[in-house]
Amino acid sequence: MAMAANEIEALIKAALPDARITVEDLAGDGDHYAANVVSETFRGISRVKQHQIVYAALRGRMGGELHALALQTSAPE
Repeated sequence: MAMAANEIEALIKAALPDARITVEDLAGDGDHYAANVVSETFRGISRVKQHQIVYAALRGRMGGELHALALQTSAPE
């Protein structure tokens, strides 16, 4: 069962309302995405913690509906 890019974006936006998010379907199969998430929430915390916040926002869909997500996170410049 594949997942739509707009669904990924909506889940992240629900957890990080200030975020600027871009999601790209890398293979056209709804299973392999790249996401760039920029949020003030990430300021001053490690990249690992930033990624954990995004994965938590996906509510357990990683490894199931969403097979792969290449993730880039940062605080606004």
